[in-house]
Formats: sequence, C-alpha cells, structure tokens
Amino acid sequence: MVSNLTLNDITWKIDPDIFVIPIIDHPIRWYGIFWLLGIILCYRVLRSILKNEGRKIEFLDQLSIYIVLGTIIGARLGHVIFYDPSYYLNNPLKIVAIWEGGLASHGGGIGIVIAIYLFAKKQQLPFLHVADRIALVVPLAGACIRLGNLFNSEMIGKATDLPWAFVFTHIDAIPRHPAQLYEALFCFLLFIVLYRLWKQKQFRIKDGNYFSLLLILLFSFRFLDEFLKVNQEHFEDSLFINMGQILSVPFIVIGLCVFIYNRFKKSLKVD
Repeated sequence: MVSNLTLNDITWKIDPDIFVIPIIDHPIRWYGIFWLLGIILCYRVLRSILKNEGRKIEFLDQLSIYIVLGTIIGARLGHVIFYDPSYYLNNPLKIVAIWEGGLASHGGGIGIVIAIYLFAKKQQLPFLHVADRIALVVPLAGACIRLGNLFNSEMIGKATDLPWAFVFTHIDAIPRHPAQLYEALFCFLLFIVLYRLWKQKQFRIKDGNYFSLLLILLFSFRFLDEFLKVNQEHFEDSLFINMGQILSVPFIVIGLCVFIYNRFKKSLKVD
C-alpha cells in the first residue's frame, strides 16, 4: 500500500476513499474504518478490565454508549466552535453533516469528560474512579484515529529532509513529517505503559492516577507534535502557537492538578 520507497522519502499514495456506496453516492473512507476499529478494540480491552473487577456486561454496555456519544458529539462541536465557528453560524444545518468531515480531538476529550461525569453520577461512583478505567483505553482509540488521518492524508506535517519523510501525493510532492504516524506510535506506547501499570495493581490505590498521567503525557506530546504539523486553519498562522496547542494546555494543567492532589491525598484502596 506504500510505494516508491527510496533513500530520500516514502511516497504515500493511498486513496482516502475505499469504495463508494452506490445508492447514496457517498464514499467509505479509511478514517471512518479506523474510528470503528478503535471503538471495537477499546470495548474489548475495557471488557477485560471490568470483568476482572467483577463488573457485569450491562455496566460496560451503558458506559460504552455514554463514551461513544460523548466522543462523537464533543469532537464535532469542538471542530465547529474551535476551528470554523463563522461558517457554521452561517450554515447551521452543516453542524450535523458529520459525514463531510470535521472532528476535533480536543472537543472529543471534553465530550468524554462530560460523558464520564454523567455516567458516574448516574451509577453513584466517583468521577475519577470511572475516568481511570476510560483513561486506559483512550490512547488505543487515539492511535487508531491518527492512523485514519494518515491513510486519509490529513493533518500533514511540515516539510523535512529526514529519510523517513512522507510524500502525500494527494496533497503535493513535498517530503513531510508523518506527524500523524508519530502520534499514533506514541499513543500505542502510552497504552502499553498504562496497561502494564494497571496489571501491576499498586498504581490503582488512588483514583485519578491513570487519568492524570493520560492527560499530562498525551497532551504534552500533542503540544510538541503540533510544531511539526501544518496548521489546519488559516487563522492559526497569526497565532503564537496553534489552536491544537492552545487547547492542549488546559488538559495538561488539569492532569498536573489531579496528579499533585493525589500526592497529598490519603491513600484509599479501591475495591
């Protein structure tokens, strides 16, 4: 699927459209397939985690509905509000046209937090207790989504002469950082680290440990990776740092606050 490998660059010429649905004349894209793959993988891993804790499958199914809806609604509204509010104010019906593209990961993060809060309140569980379980699988979903961006030739990197540079032929003929791949690989690594910590059990003593680590590490890397990406919208060119970096800062701060709070909190074992 990747062709023309040379000493200078990798030519990436994958068609974003896998096939077109005849009746509605709408393409099925790699991005959507990787989104679905991420949901399936997260569900299976989370099922294993909750089963180990003695939770029933109904608990997981309800939690999954909250998280999936929170992610999609949050990601869509995040794109609408953070990246192109004037367009959607003038074309409000386009807000629901999610099939045309336009999802923001930071909005998805906010949507997940809200979904966790609502679910935890309904189940009468501590917010951080539920957030820790979701934090374990979020990097897995993030990795799949970034691979979807890679296959769709989206969120491309800046020009580089590094030997592993990608030429996204659907965009131009310039060798660029595969910034999507950097983030996907980091997310896979983060998932492995968090899951190994979970298996060791001692890190579970305080609610919020996994949630705080996720926010600090994931969004710190996202902040740095943005330096290698082309800005998604023209208005970002006039900013000192781009919108992705601006939106990453609050997540990092919240993660640090939870982590510091846990350093001074009395240890309480979670059943």
